[in-house]
Amino acid sequence: MAYYPRRRAAVWSGPGLLGTIYLVVGAVVAATHHYFMHVLTFKQIVSAVLAVLLWPLLLIGINLHVH
Repeated sequence: MAYYPRRRAAVWSGPGLLGTIYLVVGAVVAATHHYFMHVLTFKQIVSAVLAVLLWPLLLIGINLHVH
């Protein structure tokens, strides 16, 4: 009987564990830096998304608020 290794499905199944952890940490850091307060306009939404994705920059003191 021949052994054929299983292949991973070619369908994208979403972010992996590390990606999920990165986004959760980013959301927590962004929340502690008040990026989710009064998210009503497009600029504030963009600022919140940037803060979640680029959260290491927040830790070194860079302001990601879009003006």
